[in-house]
Amino acid sequence: MSASLLDIETKRKLREMNATDLLTAIDTQDPVVSAGLAFEDRLRMAVDEAYSSFTHSKVTGLIRRAGLRYPNADLRRIDLLEERGLDRSLLSHLGSCQFVTRQQNVVFQGFTGSGKSYLGCALAKRACEHRIRTHYIRMPDLEEAWTAAQEQTGGPGKFLRKYAAFTLLVIDEWLLDRPTESMRGMLLELMERRYGETSTVFCTQYQQKDWHQRLGAGVHADAIMDRIVHNTLWIETGTYNMREHTAAQT
Repeated sequence: MSASLLDIETKRKLREMNATDLLTAIDTQDPVVSAGLAFEDRLRMAVDEAYSSFTHSKVTGLIRRAGLRYPNADLRRIDLLEERGLDRSLLSHLGSCQFVTRQQNVVFQGFTGSGKSYLGCALAKRACEHRIRTHYIRMPDLEEAWTAAQEQTGGPGKFLRKYAAFTLLVIDEWLLDRPTESMRGMLLELMERRYGETSTVFCTQYQQKDWHQRLGAGVHADAIMDRIVHNTLWIETGTYNMREHTAAQT
């Protein structure tokens, strides 16, 4: 199945069917390698090459649309694991993304500069590589988007549908600022919609014991936490300042 076996009309049909990757794979097959192969083997080689190209393109698109703060973050290359008290086997487990299948949440909690955002982005990127629809957002930006949505007709509903739909949602700088009453109401509805259906990653400097107060210490705080804490993997990122470490390496 070399390029010479495909006439102009066949190539046109392949392009019209959006099978450009397959056409490219056929056109670029090495005639020396494929000459002695059966038709089925040559076809399988072309399909394998086209599928690989399709998968790479899809993953690249998912990573781009996820809006990662650190798009080059890699969960398999985390510095100073022992010094930071990070569990290699747990990170490996997270990298399998089974927690998403189980609709579990993840909390990265630690001091400022301890690498929470990097870990959140690394996990999000790994999810994209598993072809999971993922989105990253800082909580201040989430609040800004919520404020803008309220000024639009149908905006709040559209906002909630958007952020409830991501299979994995990473909220960085969780509770950095105390949420307003409107924000608490939105968070309750968002966590309710995501509960038992999707997974959320929280990157925060606040320990669990501080969350209730940061969330206003009322019924909204109770309800929000009830939809987060019971099915969550908690990971302490420690006190080691990774910003200082990174600066020292440059």
